[in-house]
Amino acid sequence: MAILEINFCASCGSAVELHCPDDDNRLRHICVVCGTIHYQNPKMVIGSIPEQEDKILLCRRAIEPRHGLWTLPGGFMENGETTTEAAIRETLEEANARIAIGDLYSMYSLPYINQVHLLFRARLLDPDFSPGKESLEVKLFAEHEIPWEEIAFRPVKYSLEHYFEDRRNGRFGFHIGNIQNNCT
Repeated sequence: MAILEINFCASCGSAVELHCPDDDNRLRHICVVCGTIHYQNPKMVIGSIPEQEDKILLCRRAIEPRHGLWTLPGGFMENGETTTEAAIRETLEEANARIAIGDLYSMYSLPYINQVHLLFRARLLDPDFSPGKESLEVKLFAEHEIPWEEIAFRPVKYSLEHYFEDRRNGRFGFHIGNIQNNCT
């Protein structure tokens, strides 16, 4: 796990030092003056698999990382929102698409970048969608049309592969995995 460098306490502005607190098993940044322990926890990346008939809505990224490649609508969860609210918001922001959230479909842990990716199945509520500010274009794809070699992120690729296999089998399950290295 990568520890992000913290130099100063967010509570009082004093210097911090890296120590393992009592009754803990990890190094933490601890303020030398007020004693505040600065915990670093994984970021949640939340998204949706928007379905319309036999097609899936994908977004071509207008931002880094992986500019120009395709992905499902998703992004970092905000404080104060639920996972389903995050999926709905990200789909609206990236694809101007309104969705009805279905079941949680996949969860991938990426400890090498301190992230957890959650993807929900979703149904498009109407055919009106367009690129948001983080997308170059958005488009519905049937399975045979998916640009597999241009998928931006492995959790998205794995989730799409499972989705189409589950659909062929007539039963959607929950998929969980760990991605241990930083290969895209």
